[in-house]
Amino acid sequence: MQNKVDFLIIGTGMAGLIYALKVAPHGKVCLLSKTSIDDTATSHAQGGIAAVMYSPDNFEKHISDTIRAGAGLNDEEIVRITILESTERIRELIDWGTQFDKEKSGKYALAKEGGHSEFRILHHKDNTGFEIQRALSKKVQHHPNIKVLENYFSIDLITQHHLNEDVSRIRRDISCFGAYAFNKETGDIKTILARTTMLATGGLGNVYQTTTNPVFATGDGIAMAYRAKARVEHLEFVQFHPTSLYNPGEKPSFLITEAMRGAGAILKTRKGVPFMEKYDRRKELAPRDIVARAIDNEMKLSGDEFVYLDARTISKEEILNHFPTIYAKCLSIGLDISNEMIPVVPAAHYSCGGIKTDKDGLTSINNLYASGEVASTGLHGANRLASNSLLESAVFSHRSAEHAIAHFKESEIAGSVPEWNAEGTIMNEEMILITQSKKEVQSIMSNYVGIVRSNLRLNRALNRLEIIYRETEDLYNKSVITEPICELRNLINVAYLIIKMAMNRKKSIGLHYNIDYPEKTKT
Repeated sequence: MQNKVDFLIIGTGMAGLIYALKVAPHGKVCLLSKTSIDDTATSHAQGGIAAVMYSPDNFEKHISDTIRAGAGLNDEEIVRITILESTERIRELIDWGTQFDKEKSGKYALAKEGGHSEFRILHHKDNTGFEIQRALSKKVQHHPNIKVLENYFSIDLITQHHLNEDVSRIRRDISCFGAYAFNKETGDIKTILARTTMLATGGLGNVYQTTTNPVFATGDGIAMAYRAKARVEHLEFVQFHPTSLYNPGEKPSFLITEAMRGAGAILKTRKGVPFMEKYDRRKELAPRDIVARAIDNEMKLSGDEFVYLDARTISKEEILNHFPTIYAKCLSIGLDISNEMIPVVPAAHYSCGGIKTDKDGLTSINNLYASGEVASTGLHGANRLASNSLLESAVFSHRSAEHAIAHFKESEIAGSVPEWNAEGTIMNEEMILITQSKKEVQSIMSNYVGIVRSNLRLNRALNRLEIIYRETEDLYNKSVITEPICELRNLINVAYLIIKMAMNRKKSIGLHYNIDYPEKTKT
């Protein structure tokens, strides 16, 4: 079963939808959603989107804050592009119907989060991503050139390798012609051929036991691109959000937004003692890697399973106005945060690395773009500055769309691509093997490749993962396609990349902290 389109987009979060809206006037668009159009990492994002809006803020301050948070490993050209285009992209979101909170004066109510020197975070209460998703989904669903296929799991990219003669050398090129997608409802595998393909599949948080990412964030796009020989980078830089709600057994972990610390909430030990001053002069407003390591260290010192976030410094009126979702969630488990402290623990939250792209969102594979968390644009460096991720999606989906519109007609839709070979034998033990292997991968990554690492831990992780990889590939080759077996393969691919890149990084910097290469964290 084959479909032919001009623009194939895998992923329906902010990155995928913005790109779709921009390319749709120029050709036929197919959007693939792993679940539903509105169930995305974007829709789960509580915090805000960073942009320069009013004086005394300016572009140079935002650029400086971004590079400082990224420990200088950022691509400065990309940082400048992103920040200089930020205000225009925000205006576009507003024009498309996104409603950000305003003050009584009519100005946008801007928040300040860790690592930012000025108030520049636009937000919609504590569910900014949901509001952006709502506005974009509404426009996409009404566009006649866009077809949305929900509950489709993308298995692999369709690529062709060919040799091109260069004056000085023979260069091997790879081109992308679409993807194979598994219909989760019928079990059919569709071949979707396209002039251009956009990967906007989100993150990889579920490679760890505890994550704020939705359960479908299993690194699919990175794994597909890696198997297709695309360049990937900086995957050792996994950001752990310092404050997820400690509520054992709940997946994903419920995020307690950084904006709450920006509003005055204080981190304390279980004995009620503030501790952030020991680690950084900025205390609760230090960058996330410092705060997460501080919490991790305090838990190790005390043996406690969590620390407290004391939001009693914030008035109940402000909590109800600005953090209604968090208030309601905590109340649902018997916790009134207006007079009780919130138990919190760090959780895997965001991948700063991914598929390497250029300033137009192009990957190292012809006709293949990437945007959002799946991509590594160079913006974040060794650590993402809070609320820069939604901005990155807006900027690079726009730039990708402009490039694709200018060049997509240069690419022909492949004429002779074989259908997916779906033959296989379902083994009776398949689900228990998959479930157990997934737990083992998550345990390996959490225990050995988490907030704090060592050479010994990384070597052990790689050795353990190698066994699971061989077992899973053998199982995959004998089984018919199912979502769980594909997700497991992707998680193993991504875990391998994180481990190898962590092993190759012989210095503690940003989100990668190895006790064999210690650094001074106090600033």
